[in-house]
Amino acid sequence: MAAVPLPAADTSSARLQVTTVLSLADSRLPTGGHVHSGGVEEAIASGFVRDIATLESFLRRRIRTSGAMTASVAAALVGGSLCAAEANAECDARTPSPAARAASRSQGRGLLRLAKSTWPGHDWTSIGRKPHLAVAAGHVGLAAGLSVGDIAAVQVYITMTGSAIAAQRLLALDPAEVAACTIRLGGLCDDVTAAVCRSLPELMELSDPLLDMFAEAHSVRERPLFVS
Repeated sequence: MAAVPLPAADTSSARLQVTTVLSLADSRLPTGGHVHSGGVEEAIASGFVRDIATLESFLRRRIRTSGAMTASVAAALVGGSLCAAEANAECDARTPSPAARAASRSQGRGLLRLAKSTWPGHDWTSIGRKPHLAVAAGHVGLAAGLSVGDIAAVQVYITMTGSAIAAQRLLALDPAEVAACTIRLGGLCDDVTAAVCRSLPELMELSDPLLDMFAEAHSVRERPLFVS
């Protein structure tokens, strides 16, 4: 008796989710992120970042602090432990630098503009006209049906790549070396994402005084190449 073939599993939603995650993590996403350096322009001007080795150190620091905090807020929104108003308040409280808060809200507004046209059926009114980036990202996760881990991973990843690409441009670094650097940091990104998913409230506390100082110094710099 011939075996009856089983019906193929429907993987269309899984494929769609993977594609959405990849699209959100793409540096070409038109949210205005390309004009923000995540503090690396000021770090270069201050001599803190000079080459691939010092860039890697900077990125490690940024992933563990800014990356973890923004990923935690976005993941908490997707997981339902924060509402939009609470999430915006958490971002304000955990971003001491006014310049860094302004940069976050500027990028959040850019992501919101794209999200409204991509997911018009989602209710975007609760997050306000100029939400923090993490808050806009969390609602994108809700609109796209992403998991807590997916949205956390995207936020950690773009925290790293945004600064890496800016440093590549500012220092005229070899793109292959910068790419290799970000690949080496993949394990750290995974570890931080896993930690975010295990303990959201604790990681929301993380901040970095040095990055806050860079943000404030950059805000008064004459003719910077990046907004932040």
